[in-house]
Amino acid sequence: MILSIPKLIDRDTVTSIRSRLDASDAPWVDGRVSAGYSGAPVKLNQQISEVSQLAAEAGDQILSFLERNPLFISFALPNQVYPPMFNRYGEGMTFGNHVDGGVRISPATGRKIRADLSITLFLADPSEYDGGELVIEDTYGTHEVKLAAGDAIVYPASSLHRVQPVTRGVRVASFFWIQSLIRNDGQRSILHDMDTAIQRLNATSGDEDARRTLVGCYHNLLRQWSET
Repeated sequence: MILSIPKLIDRDTVTSIRSRLDASDAPWVDGRVSAGYSGAPVKLNQQISEVSQLAAEAGDQILSFLERNPLFISFALPNQVYPPMFNRYGEGMTFGNHVDGGVRISPATGRKIRADLSITLFLADPSEYDGGELVIEDTYGTHEVKLAAGDAIVYPASSLHRVQPVTRGVRVASFFWIQSLIRNDGQRSILHDMDTAIQRLNATSGDEDARRTLVGCYHNLLRQWSET
């Protein structure tokens, strides 16, 4: 299941982060430093050094919005979040078909996180570049994603995906991973659908007994399926 989150961060925060990423002294390095053996041959981009102060501070800005976003919480049921990373694709840069590594180890903290979900937060508007679409393949088909700056897309890390070559301008984004309380994508989707239904019943003052029963079912399934 794939989820688009509009306006995950506001325009002022996008501008603040971009001003630092676009600075001449920003610590950009070859993106292959974080690629595995299968990803490195098809990866051609740049990323901000994970151990830099810029990565830590800009990442904290993003996480402050993420932890307050009810749509993200409902969909991802996050247990741990990998520190946000930042990449850019100039003209001719691309990232071919790949599947994200199952476990990520932060070089800054040494912490290990199982990558259940991947998230891309766009930091450049579509008008700033041509190409650069994120293409995700799953059981429901192929999805081509190119969102406004500040919008994010969340999708299973097990999905085959790629970034199309950029033919004009520069594509800038943040990307990272989530270890969910619910490892199984199908179970997580059921809980998200249930939570959405509960919220709609709350908003429309639906039958109180029915709401109480549905809430109980939700938490009993969460109790049965969750990993902490």
